[in-house]
Amino acid sequence: MTNFKKVGYTPKKSSSGREVKVLAQRIGISVFKARRVIDQIRGRSYEETLMILELMPYRASYPILKLVYSAAANANHNMGLNEADLFISKAEVNRGTIVKKLRPRARGRSYPIKRPMCHITIVLKEKSKSFLDQSKI
Repeated sequence: MTNFKKVGYTPKKSSSGREVKVLAQRIGISVFKARRVIDQIRGRSYEETLMILELMPYRASYPILKLVYSAAANANHNMGLNEADLFISKAEVNRGTIVKKLRPRARGRSYPIKRPMCHITIVLKEKSKSFLDQSKI
């Protein structure tokens, strides 16, 4: 199981609507493997994102699912936003540190093991009233 080392929560009120930003640092996944999943959910609604992440066969989808779920819970509890009106306005993955270890090999030699980390940022925004009216038509 993946534990988030540091999760930041920042409520913001912008001119277009209210948003919640969540940051998870030092997740033990390669940046490229996490970006493959993040690119699929960017710009989608909250419910659609949950369905996509639950059905994706990649290992990186589980920590991202936990992060999206946590962001929606923060938006609901701290700002009183409805989860059905949320969508992912911004999702990005940045490179973190690389944990380096040495593995013993034959004849007294060593082999380096490099374990990459990444930082995942997700911003959930509330859909505007005009956007909701157009989607119902």
